[in-house]
Amino acid sequence: MILNWLPTRHHKGSIFDIIRVMNAPEPNPAAQADSATTMLESAIGQIKFARQYCLELLDHTPNELWFDMPAGLPTHIAWQVGHLTVSQYGLLMFRIRGRSPDDLELIPSRFRKAYSRSSKPSSDTSRQPSAIELRERMGLVYERSLTELEKVTSETLLEPVDMPYAAYPNKLGAILFCPIHEHTHIGQIGLLRRALGLEPVR
Repeated sequence: MILNWLPTRHHKGSIFDIIRVMNAPEPNPAAQADSATTMLESAIGQIKFARQYCLELLDHTPNELWFDMPAGLPTHIAWQVGHLTVSQYGLLMFRIRGRSPDDLELIPSRFRKAYSRSSKPSSDTSRQPSAIELRERMGLVYERSLTELEKVTSETLLEPVDMPYAAYPNKLGAILFCPIHEHTHIGQIGLLRRALGLEPVR
């Protein structure tokens, strides 16, 4: 059972009820679907909060510093933004409904390869999108992702997926992982800002 650290006493109407239903040995399909929909609403709220926090940091980071890699840190702000864009597309769009014809324009192959998990940040600005272009694509993927999530059915949420996911090995788990992943990189952006000599935002 996943999350077996939950307290045994009943918490009526709380997140504990939802998690117990999702992890029951012989779950009721209807109850699972209802719980998945409720957790999706929570995940969307977390996705919005994470992005608001991320943009707050970016708003206080001059564009001319986006490609600087401070000593001892093998990354920069531009790569973090590009990576978050590619990852959000993957977690909230591609893994949920597959590839759409419009995706090749939204996330071109070259862009995906430049900011994938295994890519290496480069300080050569001549071969990369500008800070403004990265912000625009990041915003576009974010808005389209939220639109896609509004159309997801509870049945789709329960379809199985491979890693990465959070808590549940299904499409809901992939969505839940998205804000966790973004907060991880928000921490890296915060560290980069301090290494660049900028004051903390929060």
